[in-house]
Amino acid sequence: MSNRPRRSVLYMPGSNARALEKARALPADVVILDLEDAVAPDAKATARAQVAAAVTAGGFGHREVVARINGLETPWGMADLAAIAATGPDVILIPKVNKSDDLIAAGRALAEAGTPGRTRVWAMMETPLAMLNAATIAAAAADPATRLSGFVMGTNDLAKETGARLVPGRAPMNSWLMTCLAAARAHGLVIIDGVWNEIADEAGFIRECAEARDMGFDGKTLIHPNQIAGCNAAFSPAETEVAWARKIIAAFEQPENAAKGALQVEGRMVERLHADMARRLVGIAEAIAEREIPAA
Repeated sequence: MSNRPRRSVLYMPGSNARALEKARALPADVVILDLEDAVAPDAKATARAQVAAAVTAGGFGHREVVARINGLETPWGMADLAAIAATGPDVILIPKVNKSDDLIAAGRALAEAGTPGRTRVWAMMETPLAMLNAATIAAAAADPATRLSGFVMGTNDLAKETGARLVPGRAPMNSWLMTCLAAARAHGLVIIDGVWNEIADEAGFIRECAEARDMGFDGKTLIHPNQIAGCNAAFSPAETEVAWARKIIAAFEQPENAAKGALQVEGRMVERLHADMARRLVGIAEAIAEREIPAA
């Protein structure tokens, strides 16, 4: 898995020119320039042109730029793909992915549109069929033509289509969240948690960020800039975690431990898998720290 931080992933409506400009300066790790849910039908064409122009203009700094298009089966999807693909965002987010064939079709369309090779695909996991097919959808990443490198949970759509309630702790959908997480990790994918709707309930938001972090998600999608700071804090490794990780790494790097699969560090038994986990945690912490160094 990449050490690139993806703690805070902020949706920005493509129809709002001011929001697109603001996205260049916000402390989010990732911005999703949205052409789908955040845009009314009569504003789709305007949003498409504005997002294409914003991606072409650049200026987003370290922020990963994701463009969420409308579903390819909708009246706007193919036009979105044609307009956005050639501008070369970091990622194109495909909504309503139900099966691996959807990604194969999207990959084919991206190739035909002349999309730069570096542009990846993330899949919105937001339908009952996606939950049932999570493993085969993730496995599509083995086909380079799909460009698949990540999942984004669409918990609001899941609630709508299943009748599951969005309650504290998310017990009705925890099994789906963990199924998608396991599928993503089995195939080396990024996975981002769904949104928190109650903007005024900061305590609830922080609690859900912590739950998603503990589940293993890379970050969380956001609907308001005010959520960025709390999300970044929740998904950033604590200083104590980083210090402990460095001790594990240092212990295994000692010459006398070169052939050992497990050893004791300060009275705790650790294995080489813990050293691997520690290196990733330190890598993320260092990447975050590098971003926070003020520009000269």
